Amino acid sequence: MTVQGIVLLVLFVAVLAAFGVIVRMLIRSLRLGRPEDRFDRWGSRIWSVIVFVAAQARVLAQWAGLGHFIIFWGFIFITLGTFEHILSMIVPGFGWERLFGTAVAGAISWLQDVLGLLVLGAIVVSLFRRFVLKPLRLRIDDPKAKQEAVLILGLIFVLIVLMFGVKGTAIITGEVDARTAPVSAVAARILAGVGDPHLLGSVLAWIHHLIIFFFLIYIPFSKHIHILGAIPNIFFRNLGPMGTLSRMDFEDETAEKFGASDMRDFTWKQLLDLYACTECGRCQAACPAFLTDKPLSPFRLIHMMRGHFVADRKKLLADAAAVATPIVPASVSEEEIWACTTCGACMQECPPFIEHVNKIVDLRRYLVMTQSRFPSEMQPVFRNMEINYNPWSMGYSTRADWAEGLDVPLASEKKEFDVLYWVGCAGSFDARGQGVARAMVALLKRAGVDFAILGVEEMCCGETARRMGNEYLAQTLIEANIEVLKKYRFNRILTTCPHGLNTFRVEYPRFGYETPAVHHSEFLLELVRGGRLKPAGGSVSGRAAYHDSCYLGRYNGIIAQPRELIAAAGAGEPVEFGRHGRHSFCCGAGGGRMWMEETIGTRINEARVDEALGLGVGTIFTACPFCMTMFEDGLKAKGREEQVTVKDIAEML
Repeated sequence: MTVQGIVLLVLFVAVLAAFGVIVRMLIRSLRLGRPEDRFDRWGSRIWSVIVFVAAQARVLAQWAGLGHFIIFWGFIFITLGTFEHILSMIVPGFGWERLFGTAVAGAISWLQDVLGLLVLGAIVVSLFRRFVLKPLRLRIDDPKAKQEAVLILGLIFVLIVLMFGVKGTAIITGEVDARTAPVSAVAARILAGVGDPHLLGSVLAWIHHLIIFFFLIYIPFSKHIHILGAIPNIFFRNLGPMGTLSRMDFEDETAEKFGASDMRDFTWKQLLDLYACTECGRCQAACPAFLTDKPLSPFRLIHMMRGHFVADRKKLLADAAAVATPIVPASVSEEEIWACTTCGACMQECPPFIEHVNKIVDLRRYLVMTQSRFPSEMQPVFRNMEINYNPWSMGYSTRADWAEGLDVPLASEKKEFDVLYWVGCAGSFDARGQGVARAMVALLKRAGVDFAILGVEEMCCGETARRMGNEYLAQTLIEANIEVLKKYRFNRILTTCPHGLNTFRVEYPRFGYETPAVHHSEFLLELVRGGRLKPAGGSVSGRAAYHDSCYLGRYNGIIAQPRELIAAAGAGEPVEFGRHGRHSFCCGAGGGRMWMEETIGTRINEARVDEALGLGVGTIFTACPFCMTMFEDGLKAKGREEQVTVKDIAEML
């Protein structure tokens, strides 16, 4: 081994040892969080890595992701070349050719060159987009983050140029076949005659390897920590329904607070999310709060929380009893927390599967249940749910008044039936919601469905309280409802509210109650397909659009069914919003925002109404009582309620 090889070996081992110490510290930091089981279904988790890491499926969902795809795979093959060259300097004669044969080694070399050139182009385009085009998703008010981005991209650019130089000098000396390195062959022609190629190659290689060593130490402390965090975060991603909230144990007598106020209140997986963020800004570009000038940016939220975690972890690792810094308001404002509609658009777009909404709800839980700090409009909502089991200020004894004269069967009378129609709070107390409930009853009777309602036995399903952060109230309602549901025998729960649907499908099973739940768009289509309902057709004239509810389309994947039902009713193919399906734009009512004032920026529902008006439609179809209310309010604000009609699909049918 040469002196150069010995020096490089010592440096290489020292850097790897330091890197190992840093990674160990990062893992110890994650263990500051609470336990969470993410070790099930290993086959599905490995497949997630193949699809979302190797194939970069979510990254390539947008054309701009092609640059990241190129940089990712370029980085893989360039790293292979770097590793080979370092070992060859330590162990003369080492190379991939000895291990894998000439053909494989030649293919690796060729891919290094071609991908390296493409990476250079991707970096130039990335810098142009970031500083010239300035797309919405890359806007963040942190100069340090911008400086880091330029530094990292600049160093990658230099590394690739140096790689071409090293291979170019090797071509000159006959150590590399020019046919396996087409770009380096060009570099060889440029470097020919520039001094001793052996010395030049050695100098370029040392500069290259020293930059790599710097990278290994610097990356864990930079925004590019996602290189370490994203892959495990994808492996440990939520394999269950989107946005599943944790169940809190209120019988734990050792609990000193409820919800999350500092980093130790999150689970280790929620902390891993902070390491995984690529700062691509896709969450921000999809967030209805950010797009209507609210304080919230999911991008900034994670960015600031990671900075908070990094600042706190040294103290917490040194002393388990140390007082942690509160997240709110040190790094995140209350305005940000309450601006969220829990629509899930951020999570839908995030390449490394960060779970933003769960963190926001956990922070809300602390503000509501431990500190009683929340928007004043929420107080009467909580009080109404506690006293009358609904967010409206209506007595619970009037819950079934909407059905007067309709001869609607009650569960208490039938005991056993096929379908339980869960009317919901909107269907019971809101005037427009009652119209939808009456339409549903008419359709169910016409189709000869064996159904019943709970009437005054029905309470709020608890969804609104949960997402507002009042977990104790939500659990009280959920457990009371479960006791009622267990009294009767039926096969399915039918709901016209996507929020209720998601609650019964996803959250009630976590409380020990599991019965199939179906949305009325699915159920009515089933009746139409089976011939039990025969639409007359021609119910709508002119252009009509269908708005995808977040909790129907994004959370539960019910996208095609409402459209097929609209077509079956003779309304034709609905005009599509620019943002629809899983990428639909929120109406602004989710996460309890239905009950809160919206005084900052543009109202979310008005922004969505502007989209509809831009389509030139005369009818907007919805399949959610919240969406219907928000559209009608938005149209009134625009003075267009006479020109555009909002209808639930049950009313349409």
